[in-house]
Amino acid sequence: MTREIETDADGLVRLQKLLAQSGVASRRKCEELMLDGEVEVDGEVVTRLGTKVDPRTAVIKVSGHRLPPVSDHVYLVLNKPRGVVSTMSDPEGRRTITDLVATRPERLFHVGRLDTDTSGLLLLTNDGDFAHRMAHPSYEVEKTYVAEVTGRLAKGTIADLLAGVTLEDGPVRVRRARVIDAAANRSIVELVIHEGRNRIVRRLLEQVGHPVRQLTRTRFGPVDLGTLPVGETRELTNDELGALLESAGL
Repeated sequence: MTREIETDADGLVRLQKLLAQSGVASRRKCEELMLDGEVEVDGEVVTRLGTKVDPRTAVIKVSGHRLPPVSDHVYLVLNKPRGVVSTMSDPEGRRTITDLVATRPERLFHVGRLDTDTSGLLLLTNDGDFAHRMAHPSYEVEKTYVAEVTGRLAKGTIADLLAGVTLEDGPVRVRRARVIDAAANRSIVELVIHEGRNRIVRRLLEQVGHPVRQLTRTRFGPVDLGTLPVGETRELTNDELGALLESAGL
């Protein structure tokens, strides 16, 4: 995430100045945070005012929260529409993610995928290491989905989901599940899982007897889709990116 940070000839900057220019707080408040032992650099508490750091490589935490480094990378949230293929190109000529970010100058990667008929939150970046780690199952990033399904979900079905459901390619662990709304012939259910197997939410709900009509991913780790319009993008906030970098060990 590029920020305009003034550095000296060696590429270093005073820590309290970096914190202030990164939007943590005023320079005076940042100095107070340092003196109170709330600022860590590379795992060490730094209380000496005037300490200089490299803003591109230092791992900085303020009150336990990671501050993203200064970099040329971009990290975007996309609200993917239904019908768009989760690839940057398609030999069949279908609409792709590239069509939605055609004005961006960077060569972007998508973090994982969403089914063509699934809408919602997709991360885009030009940071290959970040994209790889965020999509890797070993990092267990929680993903939240809202599904409209056929039929009315019984309380026992929610219990079954939370207990774990076995699909043809193995068991699925659902972290959280709740019914948001229900009628006689349809329900809206929210699921939180960390896995990213192909069409896993659709297969999971069909397995318990409630095929999906519509599906949207609303959250990826700390990143919430919120009111982002369909087809639009926004940059990750410092808090969102810092939390993701920390969870990925970057």
